[in-house]
Amino acid sequence: MTRIDQNWATSEAEKRAWLSEHGLYRPEDEHASCGVGLVVSLDGKPSRQVVVNGIEALKAVWHRGAVDADGKTGDGAGIHVQIPVRFFYDQIRRTGHEPHADQLIAVGQVFLPRTDFGAQETCRTIIETQVLRMGYSIYGWRHVPVNIDCLGEKANATRPEIEQILISNAKGVDEETFERELYVIRRRIEKEAASAQVGELYIASLSCRSIIYKGMMLAEQVAEFYPDLLDDRFESAFAIYHQRYST
Repeated sequence: MTRIDQNWATSEAEKRAWLSEHGLYRPEDEHASCGVGLVVSLDGKPSRQVVVNGIEALKAVWHRGAVDADGKTGDGAGIHVQIPVRFFYDQIRRTGHEPHADQLIAVGQVFLPRTDFGAQETCRTIIETQVLRMGYSIYGWRHVPVNIDCLGEKANATRPEIEQILISNAKGVDEETFERELYVIRRRIEKEAASAQVGELYIASLSCRSIIYKGMMLAEQVAEFYPDLLDDRFESAFAIYHQRYST
């Protein structure tokens, strides 16, 4: 241990002793922690650099997660960003619709059963039914492009089918109302999926504000697995990153 390290360790020990003496710290509460952090744009404007920095920062906390014996399967990593509107407008156009510039959109990041196609269709029907029930309309579904070559054997074996549902604010409500009702939609979906005994349906995010890209992988694999994150149109004013189960 260097002199600097020793000085730091001594200082930390003194701080903890003082905190313990005053009832503010209990050593038995110490345990391993996730790697989590935040990158933000100080002017509040979305930029490509924020996403890039978030990806790099996520890689820097790789040591907070576990690695399987195959050396490529992790215990969870992901990144949470603003919905990149320009990027998703282009995805909506690919469904044959023209998004209205003054109208909010929402995106659901959905994990579906990968090998049971009947269950996949059941899940899509449940989701679509609840979205329409709340009075919103659906632009369509998007298959999220992924690069499975970077995954470990175990991660690939348990990999879900990853799709996005693109939702239109057909009711013309404000952002707060839209976000609140999307939460209600999500809970209804989860309840109906449980009743239908579809255990492999998982909604990573359903929002008009933000979206989450994640998986059972290493921090360094997130952007490699999800090419969306490498797209120049993918911009955000913030990036919250997390390494370690459960992301």
